[in-house]
Amino acid sequence: MSVLVMKFGGTSVATLDRIKRAAKRVGREVANGHDVIVIVSAMSGKTNELVGWVGETSPLFDAREYDAVVSSGENVTAGLMALTLQEMDIPARSWQGWQVPLKTNGAHGAARIEEIPTDNLNAKFGQGMRVAVVAGFQGISPEGRITTLGRGGSDTTAVAFAAAFEAVRCDIYTDVDGVYTTDPRITSKARKLDRIAFEEMLELASLGAKVLQTRSVELAMRYKVKLRVLSSFDEYDETAGTLVCEEDEVMENNVVAGVAYSRDEAKMTLISVADRPGIAAAIFGPLAEAGVNVDMIVQNISEEGRTDMTFSCPVDQVKRAEQAMAQAKERGEIAYHDLVADTEVAKVSVVGIGMRSHAGVAARMFKSLRDENVNIKVITTSEIKISVLIDRKYMELAVQALHDTFELEKAG
Repeated sequence: MSVLVMKFGGTSVATLDRIKRAAKRVGREVANGHDVIVIVSAMSGKTNELVGWVGETSPLFDAREYDAVVSSGENVTAGLMALTLQEMDIPARSWQGWQVPLKTNGAHGAARIEEIPTDNLNAKFGQGMRVAVVAGFQGISPEGRITTLGRGGSDTTAVAFAAAFEAVRCDIYTDVDGVYTTDPRITSKARKLDRIAFEEMLELASLGAKVLQTRSVELAMRYKVKLRVLSSFDEYDETAGTLVCEEDEVMENNVVAGVAYSRDEAKMTLISVADRPGIAAAIFGPLAEAGVNVDMIVQNISEEGRTDMTFSCPVDQVKRAEQAMAQAKERGEIAYHDLVADTEVAKVSVVGIGMRSHAGVAARMFKSLRDENVNIKVITTSEIKISVLIDRKYMELAVQALHDTFELEKAG
């Protein structure tokens, strides 16, 4: 039997009726001859509720007990899904992470998957089980404690199972019907893509697109797992959704595949820093230790041995960054005149593998923003993306303008 992995997000299993709807989709795949591994999230809103309970009970909580509590939402969904499938006369059984076992490291709250042995599930498939319903987002540490994989971890669970069991495909069911050229809520011209390359999806996910969790795309690209993103609310269609696959399987040839944005960005500038060897390490080492996720970095021209260093980070990490820099200054590791935070910026990016072989994308992007009188504060580029920081109030205008400039409403 071929194995198919199906993952259902929180909105897809938010009620018993939605669980039944999802179970019917699983039943169709069983009828098509697949053994199915179903990965489920907690019912919509449940994880937030559990996290809130932990915070109220213990503000400085033990991360091991945090994992024990917040992983329980997926256990409930897995059991309900297995019961629903059994009522449909489909041989199904629920599995918690430790029962598989999905082995992780010991980083509670943000564990990394290390191994998924296939013996247990394969033995049950050999005995007649057709569906294994696995609680997503969770595993077991080397010490035998329940671990969780961080927000969006059920996507990562699904891809990891697809890789371990050499699945024909991994279907991610969510509340959107695929990957779009940009957020349809910002521009009505946004178009659903039939296919997108792993690298493009990885960039879009890391730059703000919420469709797939970044780690899940990294895993899929590494192990060549075909991903399909589709809606659990649309009528059944074997060709629905967006396939995330190898670059040579993508039919469209648009230079730019999509426009991504991140609303909650901040621009931090260290003014008058010594321009000397090792200064970057002295700045970004403490930031990394403080858990600040630095993205764009720009160093200004040096004058009289001093320079300014600008970087971006999520707006909710500004206080952490300020504290890390102040402590580094107190320790005498760096000296600067001031640290200025601009918390009213957004990041807008264009992404496309076609940019490797087409010149002029940056010029078109900058001209488009100029024509809309949008000022660019910071620019960074890579082989397949260009990102800019702009005033947040112009974010939607910029996204719409760039979508029009690159004619993303048209298929390549």
